[in-house]
Parts: sequence; C-alpha cells; structure tokens
Amino acid sequence: MPNDCVSYQSSGFFTSLITDYLNQNENLKSFYNRFPLLDNFEQQIHEKHANFDHTTRAILVATLLEQYKNCSISEATRTNILTLKNDQTFTVTTGHQLNIFTGPLYFIYKICSTIILTNQLKLRYPKQHFVPIYWMATEDHDFEEIRYFSFKGKKFNWNKDANGPVGKLDTKGIEDVFRLFSLELGQSDTANYLKDLFESSYLKHNNLSEATRYLANALFSKYGLVILDAEVPELKSAFIPFVKKEILEQFSFQKVSETIAQLKPYTIQVHPRPLNLFYLSDHFRERIIYEDGIYKVNNTDLTFTTNAILNELETHPEQFSPNVLLRPLYQEVILPNLTYIGGGGELAYWLELKAMFNSVNITFPMLLLRNSVLLATQKQAAKADKLGLNWHDLFEKQAQLLTHQTQKVSKTQLDFSALKVQLNHQFKTLYDLSNKTDASFLGALKAQEAKQMKGIENLEKRMLKAQKKVHEEHLKRVKELQNQLFPLQGLQERQDNFSSFYVEFGPILLSQLMEELQPLAHEFKVLVF
Repeated sequence: MPNDCVSYQSSGFFTSLITDYLNQNENLKSFYNRFPLLDNFEQQIHEKHANFDHTTRAILVATLLEQYKNCSISEATRTNILTLKNDQTFTVTTGHQLNIFTGPLYFIYKICSTIILTNQLKLRYPKQHFVPIYWMATEDHDFEEIRYFSFKGKKFNWNKDANGPVGKLDTKGIEDVFRLFSLELGQSDTANYLKDLFESSYLKHNNLSEATRYLANALFSKYGLVILDAEVPELKSAFIPFVKKEILEQFSFQKVSETIAQLKPYTIQVHPRPLNLFYLSDHFRERIIYEDGIYKVNNTDLTFTTNAILNELETHPEQFSPNVLLRPLYQEVILPNLTYIGGGGELAYWLELKAMFNSVNITFPMLLLRNSVLLATQKQAAKADKLGLNWHDLFEKQAQLLTHQTQKVSKTQLDFSALKVQLNHQFKTLYDLSNKTDASFLGALKAQEAKQMKGIENLEKRMLKAQKKVHEEHLKRVKELQNQLFPLQGLQERQDNFSSFYVEFGPILLSQLMEELQPLAHEFKVLVF
C-alpha cells in the first residue's frame, strides 16, 4: 500500500472535544479565537500586532542570543532570532517536556508541524516574517514523565533521584543509559550517528536544558528552529503584572471555572486551583497556597504576607512559575505568537483558557492539532496488501478488526441481520393479532420475542467464534501486523522513540516528514519507507 491519510475524526484516537473542534461545531466556537485556516491568519496577524507589547522583542532577542552563545547556530536560526526585533515578525510555537532523547515520536511531529506551518505562512503573507519556536518546558518538575524512552520496544530508564525544575537537573548518571542504548543500536552508520548525537547532547552538557537545546538544534537548526528557555528573570519581569493580578485576585480560577461549567458535556482536561502559581528554586517547585491572609509555599516552611510576596515578585520574578493553566498566558505575553501547535490533550486545556485571556486583554492564539503519523516499512505495507487490508482497516480496534476480517474471508454467512428483521416482522404480526383479540398476551409475546432474538444473537456469536477458529492463521497474521504498527494497541507515536526508525531509514526520515506533512490538513498521515 502507498502513503495514505486517515482523518483524525475517523481514526478513533481523539476525544469528542477534539473531533467537535476539528468539525468546527457551533457549540465550541466561543472557546477559541479563530480556526486554523490559512486565510484566517490575516486577522490574527493584525490583532496580535495591535495587542502585543513590542518592547518585549529586544529582551526576547537578547535572551535567545545569550542562550545560544555556547551552541552551534545555523544561519537560518540566527536570522530568525534577529528578525524577532522586527514588529512584523510573528511566531508559531509548540512546547514540550525535556524528554530523554526526545521521548516519544510525537515530539518530532510537533516541531515538524511548526516549521512547515511557518514556511506556508511565509508564502501566503510575504510582507511578514514567521519564526518557528520550540518552547522548552524547563520549569516542569515531573521527572517521572521524562526519564525514559523506548527503542524497538525496549525501555531505557534514567535512574536518578530528582527534585525541582527538570531544566536544571545535572546529567550525571545518564552515561549508564548511553552505554545500554549503544549496545542495542549496533554498528551501522546511522547507529553511530545516533550514538554521537546522544553522547554530544547528554554527556557533554551539564544540565537537561542545555542537553535538550543541543539535541533539538542538531536535528532542526537547518530549518531555522528557535529554541527558547523562558525561565529567565528578564522575560519573567514582563509577566509581573499578570502574576501580581493572580496573587491578589486569583483571576485565573474564576475565569477558567466559568469556562469549565460551559464545557460540561466534555471531559475536562485540567481543573484550576484557587492560586495557579508555583514557587521555584533550583531544588523544588511547589504550589503557592493562600490561607488566612498568608501565602504559603507547599511542603516548605516558607510563608509571605501580601506585601512580602509582592516584594519578592518584584525583586525575584524568576522564582514565580506559572502552572499548566497560566503558562500559556506567559507564553503569549512574551512572544508575538499567532498559533500554538499541540496534541489533543494540550488543545483540550487551551480550550478552557480564552475567557481568562480576554480578561487581561491578551490575544488568544489559534489552536492547531499537531500532525500525527504512522510509520510503516515496505515489508509491512506488502504484508497488509497480501492480507487484503487497507490502512483504514488497521486503525480499527483489534476486536473489531478481527471480526470484520473473519466476516470478509469466511464463506459462511455470519451476519444474521436478515433473520432478525424477519423475526421482527413475524412478531409485529403477532402484536397486531394480540391487540385485536386478547391484549393480555402482550407480555408473553414480548418475553418470547426477546428470548428468540437472544437465541439468534447467541447463534451468531457461536458461528463467528467457530469461523475465527477456522481462519485462525489468517487472523494471527492480521493481529501481528497491527501489533507492530500499533504497539500495545495504542499509537506508535506515543510509544516509540524516533531512533527506532532513524536507525533503519536514516536522514530520509526527517526529510520525508518535512516534505509530506500538511499541518492544516487535519489528517493522520501514513508514511511508508
């Protein structure tokens, strides 16, 4: 089978909230600014330009140049950084945790989506400039989520005791991961490239922030990707008014709670806390709690009066860290950003935030679901053809796939729907007769109908089970193929690391992704190598 696409809505891997968003359902339109269509960016550009504090640009550029000073920077990336000084330059942003060696595949897809969209915007709006941004989640403190990656089904874990923001974690001990990973990679040219990339990223840099910047830069600098660590006093200073408002008014809780009440038909991704801020140090990131007129830092002895915490904010803004609901606001305050590219879970919580943005007069970005990709080999595609499968079949839940395949290859009639219809007609005649003669038989008729219908359904199930046994070998091959493409019956992009495929395909992996992906098409791409 050749390359193909499956719509996100029909893939079976997205929530009703996301599929309704993609379908632009009327009931969700008040929760976002503009839907990500190429023509809609014109109004977004004008609104962001009018509503952005352009004095932040100089601070942003100086910060980026400082962060890149010990990193080999491509001409494309340097040009993009310097262009941010121009008030006609806008960003397209994605964010991600500092997963070891990029973590799951979708990290790569996020960045590819971001770069490709900026290139499309450059063609559509030549009077403006567009810069792809990867926002590193350096302040995140959930080390358990980032400490591992999977290569060809084998998990590599960084065994380390870690506290505080992950960006500042030292890289000691990760050489054990490198040693084990190297043994699995083999000795091919692509394997040696991956070894060198891992070693240069993690064994030659002191902390996880520097290591991740090196890694993402090595993979994407030729495309002009700009990598930002926003945990710096200069940028945090621009966010002081909003942190102060949160401290004094807890405005985010009120606005997000109002939105959640309107989103009740859907599963809520993130619930706000009364105060959505952390206090940050090199060794901990703990919630700030307001109780009895005092601000307390959870799990510590630190306490502040109102005046004291406001003074702390003015003198050390870098020690105040927004949580998952306020971080998007911080991002949009310091970046001339047009759109945020994220996964389904991310977009779900972004859809909770528009009222909060409106309350502080910050332009809400357009929300774009990142590209999703299924990678397959020519051998797997040939096997699917031989089994009579198409890509849409393979996206089915496994039980459903095996049932459909049994029905397809069996020479025995397995669908008893016609018998069920016939039975319904027969009992309709009996119901009519009962109503005309003796209505007291109605209950007995209903019981008999249910009994006979249940009997047909049981026969249907037994027949299907028997035919599955007859075609056991065919179904085994179908199951094996699907399990290869959908490990643990989930998405490949959530399980495998890019190295599992790079070691086989080499640089063509990234070049094909950059060539084939269409961020605004809203389709699950299948790529055959």
